[in-house]
Amino acid sequence: MATVKEQVIESIQALPDDCTINDIRYLIYVRDRIAEGLADLKAGRVVSREEADRRMSEWLKSYGLKQP
Repeated sequence: MATVKEQVIESIQALPDDCTINDIRYLIYVRDRIAEGLADLKAGRVVSREEADRRMSEWLKSYGLKQP
């Protein structure tokens, strides 16, 4: 299995030659967020869709907004 460094280098090499430093930063940011989400999923740190909807509804109500 490739190291994180090797995976990032491979991903950067797949970008077009005219990419910007911001493109590279975004790529690394997205990869990190995905890895974090997968780790949360594996550790059971998730909520159901119904629970997420309920929390969102409560949050919107607390700001005086209606749920879409």
